[in-house]
Amino acid sequence: MIDTHSHLFEEDFKDDLEDCIARAIANNVKKIILVGFSLETNQLVLETSNKYNIFYPTYGLHPSEATKNYYNDFLKFKEFINDKRLYAIGECGLDYHYGIDNKEEQKQLFILQCNLAIELNLPIIVHSRDADLDTYNIIKSFNGKLKGVMHCYSGSLEMANEYIKLGFYISLGGPVTFKNARVPKLVAKNIPIDRLLIETDCPFLAPTPFRGKRNESSYIKYICEEIANLRECTLLDIDNATSQNAINLFGLE
Repeated sequence: MIDTHSHLFEEDFKDDLEDCIARAIANNVKKIILVGFSLETNQLVLETSNKYNIFYPTYGLHPSEATKNYYNDFLKFKEFINDKRLYAIGECGLDYHYGIDNKEEQKQLFILQCNLAIELNLPIIVHSRDADLDTYNIIKSFNGKLKGVMHCYSGSLEMANEYIKLGFYISLGGPVTFKNARVPKLVAKNIPIDRLLIETDCPFLAPTPFRGKRNESSYIKYICEEIANLRECTLLDIDNATSQNAINLFGLE
């Protein structure tokens, strides 16, 4: 299995990162995408991915980084990634959950990173929360030049299919295992298998039976199992399909 979105550099793992990696390997996790989201965490991604070969680094600026100084931060970000090994730009995108005081800054920072992804021929990892229409319109504005994934997708099946029409993948995480998660389960069951990815987003959003606790990459199997049950196929079917999709999107060796 491939965990396509993790934050295993976070403080939550400072005491047992190597144990987490060992548990992931023991549970058939072959590769882990390690995702940065700020100037500070991008540096941690670099250091951690250089130390352990299971990690594949990506770098980005989350919408929470869209301050009035967003353009200067973007220039620092662009300089940082120069000549570095990376597999995607992100996570980045739009998040209106906590308000829209910086809505325009968020849009501009997202657009800058979309353009950079196209320039570098890399996929983009998109965070979208309570901002479906603006996120979709920005991605659509690139007329098919942009490729990427809707990370920890929480929207409707209809919107998922619209993103898929634009060439994007849909990634599902822990919430698909929650008992009352009707819409994520509907998405998991019905989107084309060749556009499906799985992720943990650890340390956040641990799946059932660990809901509310720290998440880690070894728990990806619970997400895979749930999707297999929903699609009435085997865990191996979902593992093989989502792993190949991740290899295709991110250009993993």
